[in-house]
Order: sequence, then C-alpha cells, then structure tokens
Amino acid sequence: MLIIGIAGGTGCGKTTVVNQIVDRLPEDEVCIISQDSYYNDLSHLTKEERSKVNFDHPNSIDFDLLISHLKQLRKGESIDKPMYSFVEETRLDETVRTHPKKVIIVEGILVLSNPMLRNLFDIKIFVHADSDERLIRRLQRDIRERGHDLEKVLTRYQTAVKPMHQQFIEPSKEFADIIIPNNHYNKVAVDMVRTIINNKLGKPWD
Repeated sequence: MLIIGIAGGTGCGKTTVVNQIVDRLPEDEVCIISQDSYYNDLSHLTKEERSKVNFDHPNSIDFDLLISHLKQLRKGESIDKPMYSFVEETRLDETVRTHPKKVIIVEGILVLSNPMLRNLFDIKIFVHADSDERLIRRLQRDIRERGHDLEKVLTRYQTAVKPMHQQFIEPSKEFADIIIPNNHYNKVAVDMVRTIINNKLGKPWD
C-alpha cells in the first residue's frame, strides 16, 4: 500500500492534480480521502454559531479520527468515512464504507501541517498556485457550489483563510517531497508522480 498526502492552499487546484494523477491508474486500485470529510462534528451548534468557526485552522479538523482511519486502512481494514455538508457546515449522520486500496491519496489544505498524519505518508506533495488565482477559485467555488454570498466569502478570506494560510499551510511546504506549480497544467510533474507510484508498487500502469 502507498499513502500519498497532497496539500496546498485553498483554491490551488489540489483536486485537479489528484484527478490528473489517478487518471491512468485503475479505479479499483485507488482510494481518495478528503480532509474535508473530517471536519469536526458541529451539529451541537446553531447555524449562526457554525458560520463563525475558523474552518482553516487545524483545530477544525478531527485529525485523531483521520489518523486512526489511515492506520486501519494500512492494516487492511475497512473504515466508515464521515460525510460533511458545506451548506449546513456540519458533519452528516451518514458515512461511506471505504475499503483499503493499493494507493490511498489524502488531500486537503492542512494534511502536511500535522506531524502524526504527515508521518503516515509515503509521498508528500504540495500544490502551489498564485494567491490571486487561489482567491478567484475560492470565490467561484464557495458562491457556486456552497451557496455562500460574496460578502461572507470575502470576509472569511480576509479574517481566516489568508492568515491561516500564512501561519499553517505555506510553512508546511517545507515537508513536501514534491512541489507542483499549478497555475497551469503541469504534465511533467504529474507524470513524475505517476512514475514514482508505479516504481513504488512495482507495477507499470500506463
């Protein structure tokens, strides 16, 4: 089994890079786990109280559960992965049964910031994108996909997203084995990651 951690600032294009990496790998051999599934359960708070939570701070993530789940998968055990609603800003009652695969990709803005989680990764990747580009992508995503209004998105960016990026996310870049610039499609870097995966598993997937 190969566990890969992929981090980077909000809107940097992590999901795009993940999709590019797994595009030519067999579906039944790859499992993708999003850090976002492991936001703390906030069902005990009102909707207004939830909206004030700093979701870009490491304390917003249930790292203990994520680490426990990765260890279970490493041992060949299946897990019940949480589901999270960005509209309601809390964890849902439903879970997703997830089985161990040969390649497990863990992606999220803070996955390289936690030492215990970081130690579980065989390959650590940081996706870098220009800050203006990330802001534009964040605006588009939060308004279109998560139902947030423009003022809320901009306020959250100024008060939480940007300072948390500078404090926790950008410094985690130093722990990366590979840094992928993602202002545009980086075929060389993605192909290199695919080659590393193939070599590590001793299986040439083209």
